[in-house]
Parts: sequence; C-alpha cells; structure tokens
Amino acid sequence: MKIEEFQDIIYEKEANGICTITINQPKRKNAMSFLTFLEIETVLADMEADKNAKVLTITGCEEANAFSSGGYFNMNIYPQLPTEILKEIDLTDIAIKRLCMKFWSFSKPVIAAINGLAVGAGFTMPLAGADLIYMADDAWIGFYFIKRAVMAEFGSHFLLPFYIGFQKAKEMLYFGKKITAQEAYQLGFVNQVLPREELMPFVREQALKLIPPKGPSLSIKLMKKTLHHYFKEILSKTLDLENEGLRKLLTTHDFRESLKALSLKKDPTFKGK
Repeated sequence: MKIEEFQDIIYEKEANGICTITINQPKRKNAMSFLTFLEIETVLADMEADKNAKVLTITGCEEANAFSSGGYFNMNIYPQLPTEILKEIDLTDIAIKRLCMKFWSFSKPVIAAINGLAVGAGFTMPLAGADLIYMADDAWIGFYFIKRAVMAEFGSHFLLPFYIGFQKAKEMLYFGKKITAQEAYQLGFVNQVLPREELMPFVREQALKLIPPKGPSLSIKLMKKTLHHYFKEILSKTLDLENEGLRKLLTTHDFRESLKALSLKKDPTFKGK
C-alpha cells in the first residue's frame, strides 16, 4: 500500500525523527478496520526503511474524543477498495496477528497517547505494540469482548497475565471491565496519567528523550530487540489460538444475539452456543 492512499490515519514525519500516526475516523470514534491495520503496517515498513525515522507516536484525532472504539467490521467498505489494496488484506486474520508480530519486531520505540476511550482493539493494539503508554486522566479502557460473546485479540491472552497475573486477567476478560485511567496506571498498563491538555506535549518530550541528541537510539533499539526476542514464539502461538477461537465464535448464536441486543439497546440472553 502507498502512503498517499491512506484513508483511516494521518501519518506525519518530522525532520527530527519523530513520526506520528493519528487515527482519523471521527464519525466512527476511530474504530479500526482491516484497512486501518494495513495502513499502520505500511507506516512501520516505511519507518524501518527510513534511517531518519527514530520514534513513532500513536494517538486518536481530537474530534473523535477517542483513541479508538475498537474494531470496525462493516464489510461494505471493502468492495470499494482498489484490487491491489484488497490483495494485501487478510480478512481471516481476526486476531490481527500480522500487524501484532510486526509491532513486536519493530526496531524503533513506539509511544501511545491514549487521549480518549480505548475499547477492545483500541487498547489491545497499544498494549501489544507500544513500548510506552501515556493516558489522559479522563480517558478509559473497555475490555468488552465478553459482551459480544467473542474473545480478545492482539495476543492479549498472553500479554494480560504477563502484565497483571492470571487472576486479574481472567476477571477482566470474563466480566468485561471498564477501567479508568487511574486504575490502568495502578494495574501497570500505562506509564503515566496526565491532564488531557498536557498529554501530547508530554509525549513529545518523552519522544525527544529517545532520539539523538538526548537519547542513544541504537542502544534503545538493541534493548528492545533483546526484551522482545524471548517472547516472539509464545506470542505467535497465542495469536494463532486467538484466530482459531474468534473464527469459531463469530459463527455462534451468542455472537448473533449480542449484535441483536446491541441494536435493540438491551442485555443479550446467551445460551452458551
């Protein structure tokens, strides 16, 4: 995919080496489609090829009042895409393994600025892909997979227990918890919580500390490579299991019931099948 073809994100590169992705679909609260994920993949490839690109920051457009409301699964958008772009999209990769593993192997630091609600993939993506996560004090996280009778993606079934332990991870996934910014900080999901107006200036300061002349970027690159290396295989296997589970769950009565209940604004009645 070519950068000039981007529809869902804004990609900016600065001479100092700071690159920024802004998720830019305010009408759907920055919900991310397979096209969005492909565009992010394209950014990672572009930055790897650019020696001047030193650090990536990711945030949501201000108009959406959201970092991202999660996955966007309206299939009507895909027939409108050029054939060459469609060939690059794998609609069976529901766990978003390809992008997750590219983030895990990405050699440059990634900083996520959670500037609004982050639901589903809106948080599991930065959890898997970002080295540092900073959050606005009025933002929140929603692990709502259970409410749709599905399961999490982006390797969350490995990453969540790794962050917070099995008991807390199971509680979060089984009951679909909403988490405030302060709770996210206490759990260790985010590095710092800031007033919304201070978030992006602070993220920029942190980014500058990671690149020359303030930061030794080669040292950081090799530390990241070493930190991530041991976990590549288990993350890959977890994503395979997530894909297997999600493909099955999307065909169930409970999933269809959850969508029906959502449209009617009522609680679903699950049958466990």
